[in-house]
Amino acid sequence: MDERNIHLSEVVGALSFALDITEGQPVGHSLRCCWIGMHVGRGLGLDEAALSDLYYTLLLKDIGCSSNAARICQLYLADDLSFKGAYKVVDNKLPEILRFLLANTARKSGFVERLQTLVHIARNGGEISKELIETRCQRGAEIARSMRFSEAVAQGILDLDEHWDGSGQPLGLAGPAISLFGRIALLAQVLDVFFMRGGAEAALAEVTERAGRWFDPALVEQIVALRADDAFWSALLANDLAERVVALEPAALARAVDEDYLDDIAAGFAQVVDAKSPFTAGHSDRVALFTELIAEEMGYAPERRRWLKRAALLHDIGKLGVSNSVLDKNGKPDEDEWAQIRRHPELGRVILNKIAAFQDLARIAGDHHEKLDGRGYPRGIRAEVIDLDTRIVTVADIFDALTADRPYRKAMPVSAAFEIMEKEVGSGIDPDVFAALQRGFVRLEGVAEAGEQAA
Repeated sequence: MDERNIHLSEVVGALSFALDITEGQPVGHSLRCCWIGMHVGRGLGLDEAALSDLYYTLLLKDIGCSSNAARICQLYLADDLSFKGAYKVVDNKLPEILRFLLANTARKSGFVERLQTLVHIARNGGEISKELIETRCQRGAEIARSMRFSEAVAQGILDLDEHWDGSGQPLGLAGPAISLFGRIALLAQVLDVFFMRGGAEAALAEVTERAGRWFDPALVEQIVALRADDAFWSALLANDLAERVVALEPAALARAVDEDYLDDIAAGFAQVVDAKSPFTAGHSDRVALFTELIAEEMGYAPERRRWLKRAALLHDIGKLGVSNSVLDKNGKPDEDEWAQIRRHPELGRVILNKIAAFQDLARIAGDHHEKLDGRGYPRGIRAEVIDLDTRIVTVADIFDALTADRPYRKAMPVSAAFEIMEKEVGSGIDPDVFAALQRGFVRLEGVAEAGEQAA
């Protein structure tokens, strides 16, 4: 790979599409926030180094967003995607909060269960809100650090939900104690949400009303100063917004991406995917491990194994667009829920196709639930068009699904998983790939036994 042709801004900007989906926001939310926030930063006269950190804070502000999805479903008996989307327009005024809760809590539950849920939230609302935001912000900061971003970026993500008057979460910071990047990111977020709902004047009215409460008044002044700038507002709806945002990164500090960094980015977004459900914790890492084991048994060269491991880390990125009310359901999905599940591979294909550095991984994300005899999804393709790389990730994925806990059953032993998989050999899964997985485990058991004897 020629690293001069791939820049971090392009990769992260495209991956931010996945964050928009799991936050229940219209596509391009993170890009629009970056466009807005960078104009604020430049209006403040920030230097190039600060603007570079601000740039990535804005694109990655929601990188911890998947970590509280399961808890939202559990606490509010709600679809996390629609819940999050609706919550973005709520001010922290009591009447608005009550209206939101009545409209979005336990809507599909019976009267008694809904009443019990609302009473629990009414009694513990402050603690619940703090828990959800703290989880999201702390996890987001951790992932940003693992992807080599600065502590300033991590702090901006941590402070995203703090308010200027101290009424925010999770720490109740106030005024200048809140990271400047966090202050700008929150302002950009709210401005975009209301812009997409009602246009520029509605957005300006909302952030102006919250100046001094949610927002640093000096930052709101920067936005109000752009009221008559038609080019600024029209860009938010332009088809080439992604390219415009890439061009906003300070040129002198543009970051090239090499193979090592691509590995870190893939691992970081795998954490975002796996954080969405307690039943998928570590799933992408394990699928990557089993993928590498199989590929080595099949004679793949080290560099090709590295590439395939990256594909395994990102194979489930489309699950960010599936509600946890479906992913974590303790029972058989109904027809509508099954349709959501069947869409996730194609969504993964769409996301990865947006990224030049990951386009060659998109087919694996899109096809990893296909079967050799055409019984798979989403396209029902057959063996002749399913490549070996995809077959390897498919076997690794199935094996981990069987040997890990799921909402509807406990993990099963390796031997039991192999027995189930054998029934699918030739019709659902590739016989050579399955044999390689079995050989790999024999080899691993030999290494473990040798280690025990040595000890």
